[in-house]
Amino acid sequence: MMRTANLVSLLLAVVCAAAVSAASGAWAQGLDLRGGEDGLPIAINASGGIEWNQEEKVFIASGPAKATQGDMVLDADELRAYYRDGATGGSEIFRLDAIGNVRITSPGRVATGGRAVYDVDKSVVVLKEGNPVKLISGADIIIAKGQLEFWDKRSLAVARGGAQAARVDKRIRADVLTAHFSKGEGGKTQVELIEAFDNVRIDTANEQVFSDRAAYNVPTGLARLTGSVKIERGGNQLNGCSADIDLNTGISRLNSCEGAGVSGTTAGAQTPSASTPGRVHGVLTPKDRK
Repeated sequence: MMRTANLVSLLLAVVCAAAVSAASGAWAQGLDLRGGEDGLPIAINASGGIEWNQEEKVFIASGPAKATQGDMVLDADELRAYYRDGATGGSEIFRLDAIGNVRITSPGRVATGGRAVYDVDKSVVVLKEGNPVKLISGADIIIAKGQLEFWDKRSLAVARGGAQAARVDKRIRADVLTAHFSKGEGGKTQVELIEAFDNVRIDTANEQVFSDRAAYNVPTGLARLTGSVKIERGGNQLNGCSADIDLNTGISRLNSCEGAGVSGTTAGAQTPSASTPGRVHGVLTPKDRK
């Protein structure tokens, strides 16, 4: 159990915050606790008040409610902060549940959904029930019908179930997408690399490309696809084991299964020589002549 002094200090924090809010005409309540293993402070504010359940060691903030840790802000209709006794005394939050109209912001990123769980120790947020859940990072939009995971320490996001990543007229779909982030100008986060797994489809203005896996370098616009690759454009179809696509120029290069033979673009494929194993296969549909 928490020490009596710690319990009293927490109570005072809640009561004092309520008193200050009442004096200013607002009914918001605030609470500051240390967070998890990193010890970064977590500030919680709620316009509907904060309920303290000592038996379950949880604070319930009625909304709209806001939790802030470092440069991350978590907004929701309700927040539930679960705490434990700290290793060096005091208390610390190890988990935050956000329920209803969830919005997570950090420099360069905004994510929305219906429900979220934040593992404070691991710095991992799982966002779901958003129909779909969505992440906006600069010009890139990532959505999922299942859930979105944010691994802050690894600068990684994982979209599961009907996942899509879009930028202007380019779109990548897959069962699972991973987005790797890097710091851009002004410290804002930007998407550096997108990896796609299972039932991959890439749509551009002129073609559709299908494969088992893909790796898309966002700054360069270059994508590498592997496993049962199929390219369709204007009624034409090319099949191979891997392909390189420049999503900025629309030029596609289909490779043989051994990686030695190369087709040209989808506008007119060149097949490898007869001695090359694992040929590229193409089906070209001529236009009707009137």
